[in-house]
Amino acid sequence: MAENNFFEKLRQFDAYPKTLEDFRVKTFGGALVTVVSSLLMLILFISELNYYLTKDVQPELFVDTTRGQKLRINIDIDFPKVPCAYLSIDAMDVSGEQQLDVDHHLFKQRLNADGAKITDIEPEKEELGDKSKDIVETATKKLDPDRCESCYGAETGDLKCCNTCEDVREAYRKKGWAFNSPEGIEQCNREGWTAKMKAQEKEGCQVFGYLEVNKVQGNFHFAPGKSFQQHHVHVHDLQAFGGQKFNLSHVIRHLSFGQDYPGIINPLDQTSQTSDDEQTMFQYYVKVVPTTYVDVKGKTLFTNQYSVTKHSKTVGNGLGDSGLPGVFFIYELSPMMVKYTEKQRSFMHFLTGVCAIIGGIFTVAGLIDSMIYHSSRALQKKIELGKAT
Repeated sequence: MAENNFFEKLRQFDAYPKTLEDFRVKTFGGALVTVVSSLLMLILFISELNYYLTKDVQPELFVDTTRGQKLRINIDIDFPKVPCAYLSIDAMDVSGEQQLDVDHHLFKQRLNADGAKITDIEPEKEELGDKSKDIVETATKKLDPDRCESCYGAETGDLKCCNTCEDVREAYRKKGWAFNSPEGIEQCNREGWTAKMKAQEKEGCQVFGYLEVNKVQGNFHFAPGKSFQQHHVHVHDLQAFGGQKFNLSHVIRHLSFGQDYPGIINPLDQTSQTSDDEQTMFQYYVKVVPTTYVDVKGKTLFTNQYSVTKHSKTVGNGLGDSGLPGVFFIYELSPMMVKYTEKQRSFMHFLTGVCAIIGGIFTVAGLIDSMIYHSSRALQKKIELGKAT
């Protein structure tokens, strides 16, 4: 008896009293509201589940105190109108001196006049700056080391013998002469310099790979001609091209500083710069922001993101603009570091959201259904009264 009284009292706490099936009225309007509300519940549930499954990324900003790290620069750029044999690549630090401890893995791929890869020619690994010494050693290893070859009229007191094509070019440069007739110079023909230039005359070039430089302000650039230091000034020798002008229009397929992380945006990816004017100097001023990305498992990735400002001008046209035709990337590092931390979203927050969706839609649907039902009943009664009178 006491047990029956307990269950009877417990039943009084039922917040969901049930009505008998005989007193329920099912309507077409109620069915329509049920279908619409169920679809809406399903859509909002999927949206909430997708939000729960994504990672919550929290950003922080603080002063960069890291030391001794390298800066990796990933490069993939097309030069449709500059042959690979003409193009030099240099990396320099803030002092203007070429970085000697640069670790690089850059390749040049020859492109035909239509911009397509010449598939039967493998990409060549590129050395920064001048690599003519390697070519000279290969071409002259069987010759008399005590020989004294002609400088073709450009001999000076310091340079009386020109045993290599580079020696002839240097002698011409010191005399201020244009080096525009390499075909008649035996040293250049022997080293294959002339043949290589002529074979690539109408081609383009794709440069791809990466550089690893010191984490200091600096620049890297692509320009025609051999590069060298003269009185602590970095210059490119264009005399060998006999006054030829160059169009440095280019397509940047990819440029980034460090490894990619989820959601990274590289502003220069898939951008192009074209110019109808030859002898154009393209400059990119890049602000590199050190970035740390910590994934949900606690793995830390040290990388960078960047912003960029572009500038271009025509040089060497007699209007007073000085400079070198080429593509220059001048980068500097921000003293601030951004840290992104991945975190798993709360399951309790997801559960609360699902309950709010179901309960809210169920309540609103019930109100709409009730309004439709009572409105139709009232309208039906008015119609019946009108017919009776």
